[in-house]
Amino acid sequence: MISDSQRKTLEFIRQYVTENGYAPKLHEIADGIGIKSRGVVHRYVQALTDQGYLEHEPGKHRGLHLADADDAASVFTLPLLGKIAAGMPIQAIPGQDEINLAEFFLGPGRFALKVQGSSMIDAGILDGDVAVIKQQNTARSGEIVVALIDNDEATLKTIKYQNGLIQLIPANTSMQAMIFEPQRVQVQGVLVGSFRRY
Repeated sequence: MISDSQRKTLEFIRQYVTENGYAPKLHEIADGIGIKSRGVVHRYVQALTDQGYLEHEPGKHRGLHLADADDAASVFTLPLLGKIAAGMPIQAIPGQDEINLAEFFLGPGRFALKVQGSSMIDAGILDGDVAVIKQQNTARSGEIVVALIDNDEATLKTIKYQNGLIQLIPANTSMQAMIFEPQRVQVQGVLVGSFRRY
């Protein structure tokens, strides 16, 4: 059995790992559960480690792990059974790999947006798709970004820097690029991937 304080500590660590993709440090745990002493937190963590709820890699930065992390990760994996042709048929060869959806879609600073409109259809991003975004405020030319225009409207476009201006370029040949002075555009994040349900 674990104490209420230890359970609160474990629940905080689980939540932190879910939201950030890595374990908290002792001072972050202390802040999270509302105590000031790192020594007390260390005792809680040690007790949880001794009882098999946590694992610790000494000397490693953020070396704390949930003991059942592998089980939890398996919930977010799909078997990768091979390749399938979207053109000419190919021989069906079964594979033995897995795709870890957690690594692909989850992680620090990631969020999802539902796509509305057809401006990115030539990039394979359709109306109703879900775009997974890594939150950041910079981007390289050619990346697909979430751009906030005039602190008012957000759009998903390919960004291009040219002649001191910012172009937001749709992936739809029937639409024109939008051109702005840099102070009018704030990058909110960069596209990681997208998915849809049929």
